[in-house]
Amino acid sequence: MNSPLRYKRSTALVLGTVVLGAVVPLAGPVPDADARSPHRPARGGAVVAVEDETRMSADEVAESLRQGGIDASRARYDVTRYRVLYRTTDSTGAPTTASQLVVLPHNGADSLSAVSWLHGTSVHKAEAASVNPNSSDRRAALLFAAAGRAVSAPDYVGLGKGDGLHPYGDPTATVAAAVDGLRAARTLARERGRKLRPEVGISGFSQGGPATMMVGRALAEERADRYFRPGALAPVGGPFDLSTFEAAAANDGINRSAIYLAYFATAWNRMYGLYGSPAEAFRAPYDQKVERLFDGHHTASDILRELPASSKELFTAEFLDRVRRPTGVLKARLRPLDTTCDWRPGVPVRIFHGNRDEDVPPSHAHHCSDQLTENGARHAVVDVGAHDHNASVREALPRVVDFFEDRSRVGQRPVGGSPAAEHARTKASERSW
Repeated sequence: MNSPLRYKRSTALVLGTVVLGAVVPLAGPVPDADARSPHRPARGGAVVAVEDETRMSADEVAESLRQGGIDASRARYDVTRYRVLYRTTDSTGAPTTASQLVVLPHNGADSLSAVSWLHGTSVHKAEAASVNPNSSDRRAALLFAAAGRAVSAPDYVGLGKGDGLHPYGDPTATVAAAVDGLRAARTLARERGRKLRPEVGISGFSQGGPATMMVGRALAEERADRYFRPGALAPVGGPFDLSTFEAAAANDGINRSAIYLAYFATAWNRMYGLYGSPAEAFRAPYDQKVERLFDGHHTASDILRELPASSKELFTAEFLDRVRRPTGVLKARLRPLDTTCDWRPGVPVRIFHGNRDEDVPPSHAHHCSDQLTENGARHAVVDVGAHDHNASVREALPRVVDFFEDRSRVGQRPVGGSPAAEHARTKASERSW
């Protein structure tokens, strides 16, 4: 799991996502030779189809941003957005098809810096950025592109137009979708006479916060791609201590505890076998319908209408105790998602959060910061102010744009402080990467 459900202004959540992906007809060019071969599977990142190619003026982008409550002052360029279907792998390592939103700026540059934007939890397949014109993640991608950067915004496996179910929170599938998405974006850009530079700014919200750190580590330490490498990391509102997050949900200690924990339980049961039958985890009559509700075809509002507001009412006491004190497979699977910041990035890191976030409390940002500090990493925690979970990302996004524009930070940044003071410190001591 990687963070609460998505940051729409409605009842959409911001943590992880499970979606049943219907297979869609694939049309359009297939530029990669491996994708055409009948004798071998397409390599990760091979483009299967390019759909929905649409140009937007800078004014149109700015208007969309304003409608989403995002500062539009950094939208300078026209952009073209694309829905790209590409090959990647699922949680078992099997090949599959995923979708993403790719956005290229019309800024006159042949060589473009790139951003990988990693979204928060969405329970509904059709909420993905590549298909939903009102998606907050689409607006985030448009913001980065209108500021002058190429953007790869993967829907993750099983969301958008992708095949199958979303393996919510699985590190392997998360990294694969993001890295293969960058490869596919590079192919698309090349075919349009543009080049993506190797250094990538990686940012994501909620579920996308830990994903940011996992993808950064995969590119920096594990050489998940021979071309791309991280240039800066900017997670926003991420649950970096997932064991604590799920225990808090079991205790009804966070907003929307029941739906967060239900999504986690059903998704992880599919992958890891947390319970033998729904009745072991869910109280009647909910045990008869919970798994059906998380099939990817129900919105967050649909699910909220069907389930009780508290975890205590939804789950059996035995299952809640298992979440509070995980052992065995559950403990082993949680550990990698408690330690996504437990490494030393060789690039600057900014951890953004709102101090009124009751979905993912600020303690998660400091959990990440503590791990980075122990590893000697240069970073800063940036408090964007008195904002809740969904509002915090709207406040953070323009700051992330500025952070990527400024690019490389020199030396260790002080942790904490006001946003204005942090911005002044940053401006005084940074140079481009």
